[in-house]
Amino acid sequence: MKPGAIFDMDGTLLDTERLYQESWEVLAGEFGIEHNPAFPLAVCGSNGDNMVRIIRSYYPEIDAEAFMNACYARVAGLVEHGAPKKPGAEEILRWMHERGVKIAVASSNTHAQIVKNLSRAGLLEYFDAIAGGDEVAHSKPDPDIFQLAAQRLDCAPDDCYVFEDGINGIRAAAAAGCVTVMIPDLTPPDEEIRGLCAGVCGSLLEAQQQIADGVL
Repeated sequence: MKPGAIFDMDGTLLDTERLYQESWEVLAGEFGIEHNPAFPLAVCGSNGDNMVRIIRSYYPEIDAEAFMNACYARVAGLVEHGAPKKPGAEEILRWMHERGVKIAVASSNTHAQIVKNLSRAGLLEYFDAIAGGDEVAHSKPDPDIFQLAAQRLDCAPDDCYVFEDGINGIRAAAAAGCVTVMIPDLTPPDEEIRGLCAGVCGSLLEAQQQIADGVL
């Protein structure tokens, strides 16, 4: 078993990625544009300047920063009283914590929002470190956030599992040199993504079992 584990939050630990997908569609109407169904997956896992760039490439006629901030605000409102946990989230965190694995979360959300969401979900106590999208220069698919998380765990990237659901996140984790495990949520892996992963598991519980069995 690796000494470190880094978890994405939205779509991996918390069942919130679909809230972002829904919000982009709702907000397209509010901003007076036609929703492009390819956009939510393209923007998944990004933040900051990278997200603004992606928004502009799909919707050049709107204020990209206002669109981004509106989405963040809408989702924050939807999870105000807690977001549902993904199956196996608490189980794998508790299991790793009991075995002395250092655990971090690396999310494109802000550090403050990560703390709020994990606290409301009752998961914050399991984490030794947090890396937020507002703390790195480049968002996923660049490796910055996973490198920061590994550094905060005092672990080399190749001594860390990364659990991710998103394409941009998988690319970022692989670029960081981490042992990358995909738990697909809304996007199935293609051949490229499978090639970047040490494993693709149907749930966090399956990933836990594979680690226990020495497969991962």
